[in-house]
Amino acid sequence: VVQTGTVDGFLKNQAIKILMPKSLQTIEKPLRLVGYGPQIDEFVVGMNRAAEKAVPFAKDIFWEAIGAMTFDDARRILDGSDTAATDYFKGKTSKKLQAAFLPNVKDVMDQVGVNRQYNDLIGKYKDVPFSKNIAFDVNQYVTEKTTDGLFFVVGQEEKKIRTNPSARVTDLLKEVFSKK
Repeated sequence: VVQTGTVDGFLKNQAIKILMPKSLQTIEKPLRLVGYGPQIDEFVVGMNRAAEKAVPFAKDIFWEAIGAMTFDDARRILDGSDTAATDYFKGKTSKKLQAAFLPNVKDVMDQVGVNRQYNDLIGKYKDVPFSKNIAFDVNQYVTEKTTDGLFFVVGQEEKKIRTNPSARVTDLLKEVFSKK
């Protein structure tokens, strides 16, 4: 949450950076050709800023999932795959995270002008002869990408903790994983 919920936490991490949605990539090239490249770049930055500002809402949801964890859950995580804890959190929190992220993503995207930029870009694209009609929920897209990116980073951190003793930075992590 700390790593992804800061400025450039998404934007500068190539593994989770939110790019133009696939369904909109077809409009990107024509719009860049007619001079709208800077607006497209701003749009991408804005989507990532929205993700970075939404992620801190995950903290309480993760703590709630930890509080609900049973001893059997803990045993499965300890004895499980390199991403067993991540998989546990995904299963227990994905829907709650998306429900918490969506209104925040929408608010931030409104504040930083991403929704306006999206509507402007779609409007410009519709002015291009023979363009197709596009219906797309950019807020839902950013919400899903935010959740995916957060779990990707959590999974990477979990793998490090499980495989690299120097990544076990707390006494509890050292104790738990030294007994494994």
